[in-house]
Amino acid sequence: MTGETTKAGVANCVGYVLAGGASSRFGSDKAFAQFNGKAMLVRMCELLRTAIGEVRIVASSSGYAPGETAVIPDLWPGEGPLGGIITALEDAQRHDATTTHCLIVSCDMPFLNAGWLAYLGARAAASPAQIAVPRSQYGLEPLCACWRISEVAALRQLFEGGTRKVTEVFTHLDTEVLDEAHWKRFDSAGRLFWNMNTPQDYQSALAAFAEERP
Repeated sequence: MTGETTKAGVANCVGYVLAGGASSRFGSDKAFAQFNGKAMLVRMCELLRTAIGEVRIVASSSGYAPGETAVIPDLWPGEGPLGGIITALEDAQRHDATTTHCLIVSCDMPFLNAGWLAYLGARAAASPAQIAVPRSQYGLEPLCACWRISEVAALRQLFEGGTRKVTEVFTHLDTEVLDEAHWKRFDSAGRLFWNMNTPQDYQSALAAFAEERP
């Protein structure tokens, strides 16, 4: 497979947004936090749809559905993001035999952009690796990664064996790490991988976004 993109997005790649986490430090559900006039979940779905084409949501409740976006029930609600990733990969595997990759992101990264996500999907498609994941100044960014669907059985075996940290998976599967040389041109302000874990993070993101606007 090549790294060509279709009119709708990256060929043979489906986007998934993970929602429905505990948001315990945030104080409320981050999926519904408003950013530039839209709920974060809606914003992330629109972003992935622009970059990739088809988008679905993995969540513990159908109440997360924005518009026509399908919600896939998390097979392991409350068990952390790795269960949601496996849920997404198994869903994609059932839907379309031509789909080879899933680009999976969390719903709380307000400064991701379509250019970077399209690049990530195309890079993963052209790579023999099983996972393509960026590494920022904060370390690996496992909740903005592209996964080869054919490896879902190996992931499930790790999960059922007790693995819960997504970063631990990278030591077991062939992983291409994309450093600053890959993503810097999409991140002039140094905020591409910011996420919002606390109300303070949210306020900082809102302030930074306001500064960027003309």
